[in-house]
Amino acid sequence: MAQLSDDCFAFGGELMRAADALSALRERLVPVVETETVSLGHAAGRILAENVAAPCAVPPYDNAAVDGYAVHFDDLTAGADTAMPVTGRVAAGHPLGRALRRGEAVRIFTGAPMPDGPDTVLMQEDCAVAGDTVTIPAGIRRGANRRRAGEDIEAGAVILHAGRRMRPQDVGIAASVGRTTLSVYRKPRVALFSTGDEVRDTGAPLPEGCIYDSNRYALAAGLQRLGCEVDDLGILEDRFETIRDALSSAAASHDAILTSAGVSTGEEDHVRRAVDALGALHFWRLAIRPGRPIALGQVGRTPFIGLPGNPVAVMVTFMRFARPALLLLAGCTEVEPRVFRVRAAFSYSKKPTRREWLRASLFVDEDGVLAARKFPRDGAGILSSMVAADGLIELGEELTRLDPGTMVDFLPFSEVS
Repeated sequence: MAQLSDDCFAFGGELMRAADALSALRERLVPVVETETVSLGHAAGRILAENVAAPCAVPPYDNAAVDGYAVHFDDLTAGADTAMPVTGRVAAGHPLGRALRRGEAVRIFTGAPMPDGPDTVLMQEDCAVAGDTVTIPAGIRRGANRRRAGEDIEAGAVILHAGRRMRPQDVGIAASVGRTTLSVYRKPRVALFSTGDEVRDTGAPLPEGCIYDSNRYALAAGLQRLGCEVDDLGILEDRFETIRDALSSAAASHDAILTSAGVSTGEEDHVRRAVDALGALHFWRLAIRPGRPIALGQVGRTPFIGLPGNPVAVMVTFMRFARPALLLLAGCTEVEPRVFRVRAAFSYSKKPTRREWLRASLFVDEDGVLAARKFPRDGAGILSSMVAADGLIELGEELTRLDPGTMVDFLPFSEVS
């Protein structure tokens, strides 16, 4: 298990582009969790800690791709039908047990091993059968409908690389080469808390001037979807000693600490003072909207991430910055989500040198092209906009004017949640 350097989050005071911030995270962050072995049935969603090589070929033998009849191609009459005796039957898991003699055909089923000798399989729909004789039409090519050993995976090939977050298909390919266990990174333990005299937990009375703590629950759900073990510290009393002691205790037993709001550049901010007292806190002034500033630091050697307070800003910065940071700490190497090009169905103006994310929903326009419709309100506190949207339109720093019909980058929520 590696340790982070004391200044891994240090950065100068100038305004930073989003791409530079993500590049800095990739360069500076390393896995902070140990490895463990899990059974294949519990590997989905885990981050692989080993390269997986195939000890055998897949398929391990030549086999039939269709139900039909296996023959020697050279026994077929060019340009005319060929009648052949059917002398055997081969099903999946039940080899013929002998070589097929020249001039014979054998009944064979999908996935069944090819007998020694024949090299071509005719689909049963193309053949005529009378008793123990099959008539094969002309026109088949040599080797048709025959799957070769190793056609999918060659023996010795690396089929999965360390750092991959295991999907169902990845589990399946590991099973296809006979693996029963895999080495994975331990799930990171993340402490999560909120502060603020105006914040109340769900179910509690809501006095005038107070709000329910939606951010903590949204972040907890996001962390769980990442595969983290979440320790919810609740809403901490807005006192320096309380926050300092909670952070010190959390740092001793967690791999990362996450919070939203309550971390500002103001002199009276208790979270900032507590983190500074126990380690170091750096404010990354990102040229983005919504979402600045983001606070990154360390409590001792435990990474600390402080996100903005507005609900939309906290979700966007979690998806685009906290998520890749946590995945890197967890051992994942594939942290950038995929974006897709769609047609904008609205006009928009923005400031130069700033990257912006707009909430949008998708529809198919009159040309049959996937298009994006912007949510009508832009406020960073409008959480209902995230519920109504399918994802985020990402506008680069150079763009200042967007006209309808322009192709834009679209980040679906399915890529980051």
